[in-house]
Amino acid sequence: TVFVCWMLFRVVTLFDEKKNPIPATFVHGATIEIIWTTIPALILLTVAVPSFALLYSMDEIIDPIITLKVIGSQWYWSYEYSDNLEFADEPLIFDSYMVQENDLEIGQF
Repeated sequence: TVFVCWMLFRVVTLFDEKKNPIPATFVHGATIEIIWTTIPALILLTVAVPSFALLYSMDEIIDPIITLKVIGSQWYWSYEYSDNLEFADEPLIFDSYMVQENDLEIGQF
C-alpha cells in the first residue's frame, strides 16, 4: 500500500501539465514490450520443464498392490476392482448412489 501511494504521488508530481506542457511523442516501446513478455515466459519455462519430468515419473507405478478404478458421474460414483479376477470370473463393479440424510440409519455416513 505504501509503495502504491508513493508511486501515485510520484506520477502526480512528476508528470504535471504545468511542468511539461509538451508531452512525449513516442507511443510504442517495442523493446520493453518484448523484454517484459520474454522474461516471464523464460521464468515459467525454467519452472515447468523440471516439474514435467517429476510429474511423469510420479505417474509411473511399478507393480501396484491393488488396482481400483473410480469414475465420478453426475449423480453417483462407480468403483471397479479389476484385481478381483483372481477370486472370481468377472471384476467387482459397484455403483454408489447418494442417499438422503433422512434415509440413513444411525452410524451411517
